[in-house]
Amino acid sequence: MKKRIVIFASGSGTNAENIIKYFQRTQFAEVVLVLSNKKDAKVLERSVNLNIKAISFTKEELFSEEDVLKILKDAKPDLIVLAGFLLKFPERILKEFPKKVINIHPALLPKYGGKGMYGNFVHEAVVKNNETKTGITIHFVNENYDEGAIIFQKKVKLSKTETPETVAEKIHTLEYEWFPKVIEEVLRKTSTPNASFKGGE
Repeated sequence: MKKRIVIFASGSGTNAENIIKYFQRTQFAEVVLVLSNKKDAKVLERSVNLNIKAISFTKEELFSEEDVLKILKDAKPDLIVLAGFLLKFPERILKEFPKKVINIHPALLPKYGGKGMYGNFVHEAVVKNNETKTGITIHFVNENYDEGAIIFQKKVKLSKTETPETVAEKIHTLEYEWFPKVIEEVLRKTSTPNASFKGGE
């Protein structure tokens, strides 16, 4: 039986689309549902176009006693993936699905993490501070922003002429290559969810 993945996303959904397509080419796992807190998010359209069920919800529904949690229980996910999801994830859901929620962050945590540090805000800070490298971090989600146990990091070198836009391109390349692979690796290691999947330079 295929492993079941549920994706949460807030925006365009290029990472979600990439993940869906990756697992559509395998017999190991599948994305069964995409959820978004924005009813007009492009990710919903992308998902439906790939024959994946997509549902939007309000912030109130996310934090209510039932609503989103009931949807998740019905979906029976083996893994919940946050792919550009901008709201803080409810502790109630984390308790219901322990060690089953992962997130990707567009920097090398613990640097450039925390509330408000997402998307271009991260890349702007990286350039402003003249960093010589940046990268992606895939981590388990806990009750605090970007503080869960790190599963995987991949680095990329930066030149002195980088702009937030060029940094974003490099980060997207890493995300598209590595996020689906790490999701698969995490699912294969469900018996030992703290196992690391090491990335190189």
